[in-house]
Amino acid sequence: MVADKELIKGYSHKIPAKLLNEFEASSEEFNLTKPQQKEVIERLYKRYIDALINCGEAIGIVIAESFGEPGTQMTLNTFHLAGVAEVNVTLGLPRLIEILDARKNPSTPMMHIYLKEEFRKDASAARKVAARIKETKLEEVALEFAINLLESMVEITLNPRKLDELGLKASDIKLIVANALKTTNVKESEGLITIQPKKTGGNLIDIYTLKEKAKEIFLRGVKGIAQVLPVKENDEFVIKTSGSNLKDVFKIPEVDFTRTRSNNVFETFNLLGVEAARQLIADETASVIQNQGLDIDVRHIMFIADLMTVKGDVKGITRSGITSEKESVLARATFETPIKHLINASLIGETDHLNSIVENVMLNQPIPLGTGLPDLVIKMKKE
Repeated sequence: MVADKELIKGYSHKIPAKLLNEFEASSEEFNLTKPQQKEVIERLYKRYIDALINCGEAIGIVIAESFGEPGTQMTLNTFHLAGVAEVNVTLGLPRLIEILDARKNPSTPMMHIYLKEEFRKDASAARKVAARIKETKLEEVALEFAINLLESMVEITLNPRKLDELGLKASDIKLIVANALKTTNVKESEGLITIQPKKTGGNLIDIYTLKEKAKEIFLRGVKGIAQVLPVKENDEFVIKTSGSNLKDVFKIPEVDFTRTRSNNVFETFNLLGVEAARQLIADETASVIQNQGLDIDVRHIMFIADLMTVKGDVKGITRSGITSEKESVLARATFETPIKHLINASLIGETDHLNSIVENVMLNQPIPLGTGLPDLVIKMKKE
Protein backbone atom coordinates (compact mmCIF):
# COMPACT_ATOMS: atom_id res chain seq x y z
CA MET A 1 0.00 0.00 0.00
CA VAL A 2 1.20 3.53 -0.83
CA ALA A 3 2.53 5.51 2.18
CA ASP A 4 0.15 8.18 3.56
CA LYS A 5 1.70 11.47 2.35
CA GLU A 6 -0.47 13.61 4.64
CA LEU A 7 0.58 11.57 7.67
CA ILE A 8 4.27 11.95 6.74
CA LYS A 9 3.80 15.69 6.12
CA GLY A 10 2.30 16.07 9.62
CA TYR A 11 5.50 14.67 11.17
CA SER A 12 7.94 16.48 8.83
CA HIS A 13 8.91 19.00 11.53
CA LYS A 14 9.10 16.42 14.31
CA ILE A 15 11.18 13.58 12.78
CA PRO A 16 14.34 13.91 10.57
CA ALA A 17 13.81 13.48 6.81
CA LYS A 18 16.09 10.39 6.66
CA LEU A 19 13.90 8.50 9.16
CA LEU A 20 10.72 9.58 7.33
CA ASN A 21 12.14 8.31 4.01
CA GLU A 22 12.93 4.95 5.64
CA PHE A 23 9.41 4.85 7.13
CA GLU A 24 7.88 5.55 3.71
CA ALA A 25 9.94 2.79 2.03
CA SER A 26 9.13 0.27 4.80
CA SER A 27 5.38 1.10 4.68
CA GLU A 28 5.28 0.20 0.98
CA GLU A 29 7.54 -2.84 1.40
CA PHE A 30 5.38 -4.39 4.18
CA ASN A 31 2.10 -3.15 2.66
CA LEU A 32 0.92 -1.39 5.84
CA THR A 33 -2.65 -0.10 6.10
CA LYS A 34 -3.28 3.53 7.12
CA PRO A 35 -4.07 2.68 10.78
CA GLN A 36 -0.90 0.56 10.94
CA GLN A 37 1.14 3.40 9.39
CA LYS A 38 -0.23 5.81 12.02
CA GLU A 39 0.72 3.41 14.84
CA VAL A 40 4.23 2.84 13.42
CA ILE A 41 4.96 6.55 12.94
CA GLU A 42 3.76 7.33 16.47
CA ARG A 43 6.10 4.63 17.85
CA LEU A 44 8.91 5.97 15.66
CA TYR A 45 8.34 9.49 17.02
CA LYS A 46 8.39 8.19 20.62
CA ARG A 47 11.63 6.24 19.99
CA TYR A 48 13.18 9.35 18.36
CA ILE A 49 12.26 11.55 21.35
CA ASP A 50 13.66 8.93 23.76
CA ALA A 51 16.94 8.87 21.76
CA LEU A 52 17.45 12.64 22.01
CA ILE A 53 19.96 13.83 24.57
CA ASN A 54 18.51 14.99 27.86
CA CYS A 55 18.37 18.69 28.62
CA GLY A 56 21.40 19.66 30.70
CA GLU A 57 23.47 16.61 29.73
CA ALA A 58 27.25 17.33 29.83
CA ILE A 59 27.70 16.38 26.17
CA GLY A 60 31.13 18.05 25.84
CA ILE A 61 32.59 15.95 28.66
CA VAL A 62 30.92 12.76 27.36
CA ILE A 63 32.42 13.32 23.89
CA ALA A 64 35.86 14.27 25.25
CA GLU A 65 35.85 11.07 27.33
CA SER A 66 34.60 8.94 24.41
CA PHE A 67 37.64 10.11 22.36
CA GLY A 68 40.14 10.31 25.21
CA GLU A 69 39.74 6.78 26.59
CA PRO A 70 40.16 4.88 23.26
CA GLY A 71 42.86 7.39 22.23
CA THR A 72 45.06 6.16 25.09
CA GLN A 73 44.60 2.57 23.85
CA MET A 74 45.76 3.27 20.29
CA THR A 75 48.79 1.35 19.11
CA LEU A 76 52.06 3.09 18.30
CA ASN A 77 52.36 1.25 14.97
CA THR A 78 51.22 4.38 13.17
CA PHE A 79 52.51 3.97 9.60
CA HIS A 80 51.72 1.39 6.99
CA LEU A 81 52.55 0.98 3.32
CA ALA A 82 49.52 1.09 1.03
CA GLY A 83 50.28 -1.65 -1.53
CA VAL A 84 53.61 -2.32 -3.17
CA ALA A 85 54.63 1.23 -4.08
CA GLU A 86 55.88 2.87 -0.91
CA VAL A 87 52.88 5.06 -0.13
CA ASN A 88 53.17 5.90 3.57
CA VAL A 89 49.93 6.54 5.46
CA THR A 90 49.80 8.08 8.94
CA LEU A 91 47.37 6.23 11.21
CA GLY A 92 46.44 6.03 14.87
CA LEU A 93 46.91 8.78 17.42
CA PRO A 94 49.24 11.00 15.31
CA ARG A 95 46.59 11.14 12.55
CA LEU A 96 43.79 11.79 15.06
CA ILE A 97 45.80 14.68 16.56
CA GLU A 98 46.44 16.06 13.04
CA ILE A 99 42.70 16.10 12.29
CA LEU A 100 41.50 17.52 15.62
CA ASP A 101 44.27 20.16 15.74
CA ALA A 102 43.25 21.18 12.16
CA ARG A 103 46.84 21.21 10.93
CA LYS A 104 47.30 22.97 7.58
CA ASN A 105 49.41 20.20 6.04
CA PRO A 106 49.00 16.49 6.92
CA SER A 107 52.27 14.59 7.37
CA THR A 108 51.32 12.09 4.62
CA PRO A 109 48.91 13.78 2.17
CA MET A 110 47.15 11.34 -0.15
CA MET A 111 44.19 11.12 -2.54
CA HIS A 112 41.71 8.49 -3.69
CA ILE A 113 41.05 9.26 -7.36
CA TYR A 114 37.93 7.66 -8.85
CA LEU A 115 37.48 7.36 -12.62
CA LYS A 116 34.44 7.95 -14.84
CA GLU A 117 32.29 4.97 -15.77
CA GLU A 118 33.93 4.24 -19.14
CA PHE A 119 37.45 4.01 -17.58
CA ARG A 120 36.91 2.57 -14.08
CA LYS A 121 36.75 -1.14 -15.16
CA ASP A 122 39.74 -1.01 -17.54
CA ALA A 123 43.12 -1.75 -15.92
CA SER A 124 45.21 -0.34 -18.79
CA ALA A 125 43.14 2.89 -18.88
CA ALA A 126 43.62 3.29 -15.11
CA ARG A 127 47.38 2.79 -15.49
CA LYS A 128 47.54 5.39 -18.29
CA VAL A 129 45.65 7.95 -16.20
CA ALA A 130 47.90 7.17 -13.21
CA ALA A 131 51.03 7.70 -15.36
CA ARG A 132 49.68 11.10 -16.48
CA ILE A 133 48.93 12.11 -12.88
CA LYS A 134 52.35 11.23 -11.40
CA GLU A 135 54.68 14.21 -11.19
CA THR A 136 57.74 13.56 -13.38
CA LYS A 137 60.97 15.52 -12.85
CA LEU A 138 64.03 15.65 -15.07
CA GLU A 139 66.10 13.40 -12.76
CA GLU A 140 63.58 10.56 -13.38
CA VAL A 141 64.25 10.48 -17.16
CA ALA A 142 68.04 10.89 -16.92
CA LEU A 143 70.68 8.17 -16.73
CA GLU A 144 73.39 10.56 -15.50
CA PHE A 145 74.05 14.15 -14.46
CA ALA A 146 77.71 15.11 -14.99
CA ILE A 147 79.69 18.35 -14.49
CA ASN A 148 82.12 19.29 -17.27
CA LEU A 149 84.67 21.51 -15.50
CA LEU A 150 86.62 22.44 -18.65
CA GLU A 151 83.53 23.81 -20.42
CA SER A 152 81.79 24.96 -17.16
CA MET A 153 78.57 23.15 -18.00
CA VAL A 154 76.19 20.38 -16.90
CA GLU A 155 75.77 17.32 -19.15
CA ILE A 156 72.59 15.23 -18.85
CA THR A 157 72.39 11.77 -20.45
CA LEU A 158 68.72 10.94 -21.11
CA ASN A 159 67.15 7.49 -20.65
CA PRO A 160 65.49 6.59 -24.03
CA ARG A 161 63.30 3.88 -22.45
CA LYS A 162 61.84 6.33 -19.92
CA LEU A 163 61.22 8.90 -22.68
CA ASP A 164 59.31 6.28 -24.70
CA GLU A 165 57.15 5.38 -21.70
CA LEU A 166 56.21 9.03 -21.20
CA GLY A 167 55.81 9.76 -24.92
CA LEU A 168 58.49 12.47 -24.85
CA LYS A 169 61.40 13.25 -27.19
CA ALA A 170 64.84 14.68 -26.38
CA SER A 171 63.84 17.88 -28.24
CA ASP A 172 60.81 18.25 -25.91
CA ILE A 173 63.08 17.98 -22.87
CA LYS A 174 65.42 20.61 -24.35
CA LEU A 175 62.53 23.11 -24.71
CA ILE A 176 61.26 22.46 -21.15
CA VAL A 177 64.78 22.91 -19.69
CA ALA A 178 65.37 26.09 -21.73
CA ASN A 179 62.09 27.57 -20.45
CA ALA A 180 62.90 26.63 -16.83
CA LEU A 181 66.52 27.91 -16.89
CA LYS A 182 66.29 31.16 -18.85
CA THR A 183 69.78 32.42 -17.93
CA THR A 184 71.47 29.41 -19.58
CA ASN A 185 72.26 28.09 -23.06
CA VAL A 186 70.67 24.65 -23.56
CA LYS A 187 71.71 22.33 -26.40
CA GLU A 188 70.66 18.79 -27.34
CA SER A 189 72.55 16.21 -29.38
CA GLU A 190 71.73 12.48 -29.66
CA GLY A 191 70.12 12.17 -26.23
CA LEU A 192 72.70 14.38 -24.48
CA ILE A 193 71.54 17.73 -23.10
CA THR A 194 74.11 20.36 -22.13
CA ILE A 195 73.34 23.35 -19.91
CA GLN A 196 75.84 26.22 -19.81
CA PRO A 197 75.40 29.55 -17.98
CA LYS A 198 75.28 32.53 -20.36
CA LYS A 199 77.79 34.34 -18.14
CA THR A 200 81.05 32.47 -18.72
CA GLY A 201 83.60 31.75 -16.04
CA GLY A 202 81.14 30.29 -13.51
CA ASN A 203 82.78 28.68 -10.49
CA LEU A 204 82.26 25.08 -9.35
CA ILE A 205 79.62 25.99 -6.73
CA ASP A 206 77.48 27.77 -9.37
CA ILE A 207 77.71 24.80 -11.76
CA TYR A 208 76.83 22.34 -8.95
CA THR A 209 73.84 24.52 -7.95
CA LEU A 210 72.73 24.55 -11.60
CA LYS A 211 72.94 20.73 -11.73
CA GLU A 212 70.79 20.34 -8.58
CA LYS A 213 68.28 22.88 -9.92
CA ALA A 214 68.08 20.98 -13.24
CA LYS A 215 67.21 17.73 -11.42
CA GLU A 216 64.04 19.33 -10.00
CA ILE A 217 62.70 20.65 -13.34
CA PHE A 218 59.04 19.68 -13.73
CA LEU A 219 58.34 17.79 -16.98
CA ARG A 220 54.74 16.59 -16.79
CA GLY A 221 51.98 15.23 -14.53
CA VAL A 222 50.33 16.88 -11.53
CA LYS A 223 52.57 18.85 -9.19
CA GLY A 224 52.85 17.39 -5.70
CA ILE A 225 51.96 13.78 -6.67
CA ALA A 226 55.10 11.76 -5.84
CA GLN A 227 53.63 8.23 -6.15
CA VAL A 228 50.59 6.68 -7.86
CA LEU A 229 49.11 3.25 -7.23
CA PRO A 230 46.09 1.94 -9.22
CA VAL A 231 44.26 -0.65 -7.07
CA LYS A 232 41.04 -2.60 -7.55
CA GLU A 233 38.31 -1.82 -5.00
CA ASN A 234 34.73 -3.09 -5.28
CA ASP A 235 35.00 -4.10 -8.99
CA GLU A 236 36.55 -0.81 -10.12
CA PHE A 237 40.05 0.67 -10.35
CA VAL A 238 40.90 3.49 -7.95
CA ILE A 239 44.16 5.47 -8.09
CA LYS A 240 45.77 6.06 -4.69
CA THR A 241 48.40 8.78 -4.58
CA SER A 242 51.13 9.94 -2.26
CA GLY A 243 50.73 13.72 -2.28
CA SER A 244 47.63 15.80 -2.87
CA ASN A 245 46.54 18.34 -5.50
CA LEU A 246 42.75 18.19 -5.93
CA LYS A 247 42.49 21.34 -8.05
CA ASP A 248 44.69 20.03 -10.89
CA VAL A 249 43.39 16.44 -10.67
CA PHE A 250 39.80 17.70 -11.14
CA LYS A 251 40.86 19.11 -14.55
CA ILE A 252 41.75 15.64 -15.89
CA PRO A 253 38.82 14.56 -18.15
CA GLU A 254 38.84 10.85 -17.10
CA VAL A 255 38.56 11.67 -13.37
CA ASP A 256 35.18 11.46 -11.60
CA PHE A 257 35.56 14.59 -9.43
CA THR A 258 32.24 13.95 -7.62
CA ARG A 259 33.83 11.04 -5.69
CA THR A 260 37.56 11.90 -5.73
CA ARG A 261 38.81 12.96 -2.31
CA SER A 262 41.93 14.06 -0.46
CA ASN A 263 42.86 13.58 3.21
CA ASN A 264 43.90 17.26 3.41
CA VAL A 265 41.11 19.08 5.28
CA PHE A 266 42.20 22.63 4.36
CA GLU A 267 42.68 21.80 0.68
CA THR A 268 39.14 20.34 0.64
CA PHE A 269 37.79 23.41 2.50
CA ASN A 270 39.42 25.90 0.09
CA LEU A 271 38.25 24.04 -3.01
CA LEU A 272 34.85 22.55 -2.06
CA GLY A 273 33.68 24.58 0.96
CA VAL A 274 32.97 24.11 4.64
CA GLU A 275 30.37 21.30 4.29
CA ALA A 276 32.87 19.13 2.38
CA ALA A 277 35.53 19.86 5.04
CA ARG A 278 33.05 18.90 7.80
CA GLN A 279 32.26 15.60 6.07
CA LEU A 280 35.97 14.88 5.55
CA ILE A 281 36.75 15.50 9.25
CA ALA A 282 33.97 13.06 10.24
CA ASP A 283 35.03 10.42 7.63
CA GLU A 284 38.77 10.61 8.41
CA THR A 285 38.19 10.47 12.19
CA ALA A 286 35.85 7.46 11.83
CA SER A 287 38.38 5.76 9.52
CA VAL A 288 41.27 6.19 12.02
CA ILE A 289 39.14 4.80 14.86
CA GLN A 290 37.91 1.79 12.83
CA ASN A 291 41.46 0.96 11.66
CA GLN A 292 42.46 0.68 15.31
CA GLY A 293 39.55 -1.70 16.02
CA LEU A 294 37.92 0.80 18.37
CA ASP A 295 34.32 1.97 18.56
CA ILE A 296 33.09 5.56 19.09
CA ASP A 297 29.47 6.58 18.57
CA VAL A 298 29.17 8.24 15.14
CA ARG A 299 27.14 11.09 16.68
CA HIS A 300 30.13 12.02 18.85
CA ILE A 301 32.32 12.15 15.73
CA MET A 302 29.70 14.27 13.93
CA PHE A 303 29.51 16.62 16.92
CA ILE A 304 33.29 17.20 16.82
CA ALA A 305 33.12 17.85 13.03
CA ASP A 306 30.22 20.30 13.55
CA LEU A 307 32.06 22.09 16.36
CA MET A 308 35.20 22.53 14.24
CA THR A 309 33.30 24.00 11.25
CA VAL A 310 30.29 25.77 12.84
CA LYS A 311 31.72 29.28 12.25
CA GLY A 312 32.12 28.74 8.48
CA ASP A 313 35.82 27.85 8.51
CA VAL A 314 37.92 25.04 10.01
CA LYS A 315 39.06 25.57 13.62
CA GLY A 316 41.16 23.08 15.57
CA ILE A 317 40.56 22.09 19.19
CA THR A 318 43.52 24.22 20.27
CA ARG A 319 44.13 27.43 22.21
CA SER A 320 44.08 29.42 18.96
CA GLY A 321 41.06 27.50 17.60
CA ILE A 322 37.69 26.87 19.20
CA THR A 323 39.02 27.32 22.77
CA SER A 324 39.91 30.98 22.05
CA GLU A 325 36.27 31.65 21.10
CA LYS A 326 34.69 30.48 24.37
CA GLU A 327 32.58 33.16 26.05
CA SER A 328 33.88 32.38 29.54
CA VAL A 329 37.20 33.98 30.53
CA LEU A 330 37.87 31.33 33.19
CA ALA A 331 37.15 28.48 30.72
CA ARG A 332 39.70 29.95 28.28
CA ALA A 333 42.21 30.43 31.11
CA THR A 334 41.97 26.78 32.25
CA PHE A 335 43.00 25.43 28.82
CA GLU A 336 46.38 27.10 28.16
CA THR A 337 48.17 30.45 28.74
CA PRO A 338 45.95 31.55 31.69
CA ILE A 339 47.81 34.79 32.49
CA LYS A 340 47.29 36.14 28.96
CA HIS A 341 43.53 35.49 29.04
CA LEU A 342 43.07 36.96 32.53
CA ILE A 343 45.07 40.13 31.74
CA ASN A 344 43.25 40.71 28.42
CA ALA A 345 39.87 40.21 30.14
CA SER A 346 40.86 42.64 32.93
CA LEU A 347 41.95 45.33 30.44
CA ILE A 348 38.55 45.41 28.72
CA GLY A 349 36.43 44.68 31.82
CA GLU A 350 35.04 41.39 30.52
CA THR A 351 32.22 39.67 32.46
CA ASP A 352 32.03 35.92 33.10
CA HIS A 353 28.46 34.70 33.57
CA LEU A 354 29.56 31.30 34.97
CA ASN A 355 27.27 29.32 32.66
CA SER A 356 29.52 26.29 32.16
CA ILE A 357 31.15 23.53 34.23
CA VAL A 358 34.82 24.53 34.40
CA GLU A 359 34.37 28.02 35.83
CA ASN A 360 31.92 26.80 38.53
CA VAL A 361 34.31 24.01 39.57
CA MET A 362 37.06 26.65 39.91
CA LEU A 363 34.84 28.76 42.19
CA ASN A 364 33.57 25.73 44.19
CA GLN A 365 29.95 26.31 43.15
CA PRO A 366 27.29 23.78 42.06
CA ILE A 367 27.69 23.14 38.33
CA PRO A 368 24.67 23.98 36.12
CA LEU A 369 23.99 20.33 35.21
CA GLY A 370 21.78 17.56 36.57
CA THR A 371 20.41 18.58 39.96
CA GLY A 372 22.40 21.82 39.71
CA LEU A 373 20.49 22.89 36.59
CA PRO A 374 17.03 23.84 37.95
CA ASP A 375 16.69 26.67 40.46
CA LEU A 376 14.58 25.88 43.51
CA VAL A 377 11.78 28.34 44.26
CA ILE A 378 10.20 28.12 47.76
CA LYS A 379 7.07 29.91 48.96
CA MET A 380 7.38 30.76 52.67
CA LYS A 381 4.31 30.86 54.88
CA LYS A 382 3.65 34.13 56.58
CA GLU A 383 3.98 33.91 60.34
